[in-house]
Amino acid sequence: MRQAEQREPTTGRAAVKAAGPSLATAQRSLRDPSVTYPLWPPLTEGCPVTSTPVTAFPAEVDYAYDEVPADLFTAPPPPGVRGHERWAPLLPPLRAPGLAEGGTPLVPLADGVYVKDESRNPTWSHKDRLNRITVSAAVGAGAPGVIVASSGNHAASAAAYSARAGLSCVVLGSAGAPPAMEAFFRAYGAAVLTVPEPARWPLMRRINERLGYHPVSNLTPSAHTGHAFGAEGYKTLAYELFADLGRVPAAVFVPTGYGELLFGIWKGFDELVRLGVAERAPKLYGCEPAAGGPLAAAVRSGAPAATVEVGPTDAYGISCAVGGYRGTLAVSRSGGDALLVTDEEMRAAQAELTGAGLWAELSGAAGLAGLRRLPGLPRLLAEGPVVCVSTSSGFKDKRLAVDATPPLDPEDWGAVTGALKAAGIDLS
Repeated sequence: MRQAEQREPTTGRAAVKAAGPSLATAQRSLRDPSVTYPLWPPLTEGCPVTSTPVTAFPAEVDYAYDEVPADLFTAPPPPGVRGHERWAPLLPPLRAPGLAEGGTPLVPLADGVYVKDESRNPTWSHKDRLNRITVSAAVGAGAPGVIVASSGNHAASAAAYSARAGLSCVVLGSAGAPPAMEAFFRAYGAAVLTVPEPARWPLMRRINERLGYHPVSNLTPSAHTGHAFGAEGYKTLAYELFADLGRVPAAVFVPTGYGELLFGIWKGFDELVRLGVAERAPKLYGCEPAAGGPLAAAVRSGAPAATVEVGPTDAYGISCAVGGYRGTLAVSRSGGDALLVTDEEMRAAQAELTGAGLWAELSGAAGLAGLRRLPGLPRLLAEGPVVCVSTSSGFKDKRLAVDATPPLDPEDWGAVTGALKAAGIDLS
């Protein structure tokens, strides 16, 4: 067993105590669990022992599972406890204050089909589940701030949680990002540097090495690894699904870029099985833009991860050329699959969600688009309910443009009815 030297975490100025103690004990290679490391410092470039020049393998967090409270998944949270604190024993130490992340609604869409609406998180996306954890890691490591390479949900969330913790945040964005998103980052006081996309990662490494800023997004050139602690925050989505449904769903359809959310959901259900709370994990389906699809390429070839050419797509939040081992592991161990969906299919799913009162970003509708194109859905529904994760609000769409409604004369009934007809209102 290989171990790195232990280093105790320092406490940042915004550190807080969690409502329950963390039972996190160590980090370990996701490729070879016998390769372990102390819990601190957090590994941000994958496992240095098992990674190769071709594939970087992530590290994950291990826990003292035999010490998990027996009623963690059955007892209601203590009064006033909201957010990740409810699940603190199975999360890395929560050293930064939260924003009541998680606890998002599970909305019935059709018979046996549910939508987990992640747009109800503090910054309107699932990334809040991750960044509560990564910013806590930055506080625990004594970093002066965090740095993130993103032009979307990840950057907005990292900026918000950094502000909450009293840390600086540097966002490395790309030209062509939605203007509303850059305003979002700056509203939280983040420093936004717009650089060519290939230059973002070398610059992030330089800022990390020279200024000590904690990276909360991927640093590796080969395959995606991400922060060892971050994906742990996504486990809470699995815990909530189990609590809300009272059972394990038959399948979960997940919008997928690098695969961290997919992995976190799988690990959460796997822990429920390990702890004897559930009998099985659901099938997980990673839903990617057909214009790329590194997860699908890896699954089809049997590789741990893949890199693909990416074509044009408006689903910028999940448009990735590089995949990661986390996603392939989640798909293979759950018995699920990787599904490719077109922009047209995602727009149809987005319209279906809007018709049900849920406004999702195009990327966020990929899960429902994957469900709608899956053959044999009735057979799957016979096994139990299925869940589509909707990851983000429609306010974040790349092509969002709202034309101002022209004023009309309220006394001109013809103009009124004409406007109503133009909006699709049936006046018959």
